[in-house]
Amino acid sequence: MDISSAQTMPTPEDVRTVAPALDRFTQGPLRDLWKRPDLSPRDRSVVTVAALIARNQTIEMPHYFERALDNGVKPSELSEIITHLAFYSGWSNAMAAVAAAGDVFARRRISSDMLPPASGPLLPLDEAAEAQRATRVAEDAGPVAPGVVQYTADVLFRDLWLRPALAPRDRSLVTVSALIASGQVAQIPYHLNRAMDNGLTRAEASEVLAHLAFYAGWPNVFSAIPVVKGVFEKRPR
Repeated sequence: MDISSAQTMPTPEDVRTVAPALDRFTQGPLRDLWKRPDLSPRDRSVVTVAALIARNQTIEMPHYFERALDNGVKPSELSEIITHLAFYSGWSNAMAAVAAAGDVFARRRISSDMLPPASGPLLPLDEAAEAQRATRVAEDAGPVAPGVVQYTADVLFRDLWLRPALAPRDRSLVTVSALIASGQVAQIPYHLNRAMDNGLTRAEASEVLAHLAFYAGWPNVFSAIPVVKGVFEKRPR
């Protein structure tokens, strides 16, 4: 393997020449992980893509973008995941994902008319829930960062979250996965509750943790487990 140009995912042979045990774990437990029943292959791809973008792990992005498309993630959904994570993982991470996705889209002849428009009709806003969220954020953050409060309302929750290119459940799944993958546990309760309100089941949320142990590391998952447990305990079964 030419390390100087290794911006492509290493082959199994490449891995074996450096870390034979890593290849064994890749071909065994990691492969088996994708067969576990509580998350569909499509959802596992959504979780993995979110984790890679959140952690800016560009070498594996093309492979997992291809796998996501093979597993039923639509080009429009992959595009929208990248846009969404600009806000939750940073613009530079999203731009790195754009560069990785560009070659994938070109190989698959995915054209701009297959992608979400820059603007257009939005999903209906739950005015009561948004008013409650906005009041809480204004009380917590308003005295310190009024600009953040304004952008959170106007750009995130009255625009980004209402874009129809991702179903609300999937947008929540992307967000929760990125938060866990980047160790942002303080934000998990709100977004996991929102995810479950949007249709993510307890079994699916649990399996997200198992999946992310491999893709974001055991420490990030064990940091998230008490927070997730707290959410589970406060929700009706």
